[in-house]
Amino acid sequence: MIATFINCATVLIGSIIGLLFNRRVTDRFRDVIYTGIGMFTMVIGIMMALETTRILFVALSVVIGGLLGTWWSIERRILGLGHLLERKFGGSQKGESGSFAFGYLSASILFCVGAMTIVGSFKAGAEGSYDIIYTKSVMDGFMAILLTAAMGIGVAFSIITILIYQGGLTLLAGLLSPYISPLVLSELSGTGGILLMMIGLNLLKLKELKTGDFLPALAIIIVFAMLEPKILSWISG
Repeated sequence: MIATFINCATVLIGSIIGLLFNRRVTDRFRDVIYTGIGMFTMVIGIMMALETTRILFVALSVVIGGLLGTWWSIERRILGLGHLLERKFGGSQKGESGSFAFGYLSASILFCVGAMTIVGSFKAGAEGSYDIIYTKSVMDGFMAILLTAAMGIGVAFSIITILIYQGGLTLLAGLLSPYISPLVLSELSGTGGILLMMIGLNLLKLKELKTGDFLPALAIIIVFAMLEPKILSWISG
C-alpha cells in the first residue's frame, strides 16, 4: 500500500500547488488550461483506445455500460458525492458552478482508468515492485497541478478514489492477478481510453457527456475478455 499512499501524496501536493495558481487564473487563462488538458486527455485516450484488439467487445461494453450507468444514475450520484464534499470541505470555489464536483469526477477517472493503475497495483501487491506506481505518481502529480489550476480543490479529493480503487487492487493482487490476462489489459485500456476521450470532449466544451454513466463499461469489458473462449465456442457452434 505504500506506493498508493505515495500516489495520493503526489496528487495532494500537486493539487495544493495548483490551488495557488487557481486563485490567480482569470477565466481567459482558465479556458486555455481547459483546452490544453482537453487535448492532452484526448491524445492519451486515443492512444489507449488503439490498444484494443477486440473492437466489438469494446463497442458492446461502452453501449451496455452506458445504458446501465444511465439507469443507475451513476454520474448524478458521483457528482452528488462531489457536492457533499464541497459543502463540507470545499467552500466557495472560483470558476464555473459545479467545478468542484466536475474536478473530482474528472480527476478520479483520469487517475484510475489506465492500465498503469492495474498493472502497477498488481506488481506492488504481488511482487513488491513499485516502479510503475512511482512513475504514475509523478505523472498524476503534475496533472493534478494543471487540473486544480483550472477546476479547483475538488481535484484533490480524487485521492479518496485512488486510495479505494488502487489500494483495493493492491491488497487483492494475489487473488486477482491470475485472472488478468494480456487480453483483459488491452481491452480494459481500450475502453478506458474511450472514457478519457469523453472527458476530453467535456473539457474542450465540444459536447457535454456524462462520463460517469459509462463506468460500468470497465467491468463489462473484463467479463467479455475473460469469457472470450466460451463466447467464440458458442458462436462457432
